[in-house]
Amino acid sequence: MLKITGLTAHYGNSQALFGIDMEIGTGQVATLLGRNGMGKTTTISSIMAIVAPSGGSIRFDGHELVGRPSHKIANLGIGLVPEGRQIFPNLSLRENLVATASNHLDADNPWTVERVLALFPELQSRLTSMGNLLSGGEQQMLAIGRALMTNPKLLILDEATEGLAPLVRQKIWAAIGQIKQQGISILVVDKNLKDLLNIADMNYIIERGKVVWSGDSPQLRDDREALHRFLGV
Repeated sequence: MLKITGLTAHYGNSQALFGIDMEIGTGQVATLLGRNGMGKTTTISSIMAIVAPSGGSIRFDGHELVGRPSHKIANLGIGLVPEGRQIFPNLSLRENLVATASNHLDADNPWTVERVLALFPELQSRLTSMGNLLSGGEQQMLAIGRALMTNPKLLILDEATEGLAPLVRQKIWAAIGQIKQQGISILVVDKNLKDLLNIADMNYIIERGKVVWSGDSPQLRDDREALHRFLGV
């Protein structure tokens, strides 16, 4: 579904990524792990052309993404839940969901407002509330729902549960599990390692712009040295 090879990226004269290699299979969940400032968000931004890659290849569902603008990458079937959620504060919850909704790939069972509410029933009573009046957890549910309304083949979540209460985090993880069961590939950045490893098929640890460890969840659980060295666990 997604294969990244030799990805490099710069901010001006400063290099941020140094040859990232990773891949995600159809219906798989993969994680990007690492301490703050190591290149996780830059990798996501490079996939979405928010940061222009300076080298390497990003192939998604048979298409080369490098050189394409962000909106065309999204139209190929990638939905982004960005760090900070970035919902529209002056639109209602319902308006946020439908504002960017699309079905460019003609999905047989496209996401609707009703399907999003079935995934996040907590949002039902907030449909007419403005985005800036929602709690942090409600905003994150909305951001995930908004991305799903584009009917993606790959869902990317940057800091999926950052700053959320434990109960809300568990609802988010449960929803991500349901999304996985529907065959959508997922790339997720988060710090809640226990929850991540319960759902992830593959894990990639980034250190100073390089992938320094990769493997499945049982392998990562057993690699105490990697956990301590790269994640401080």
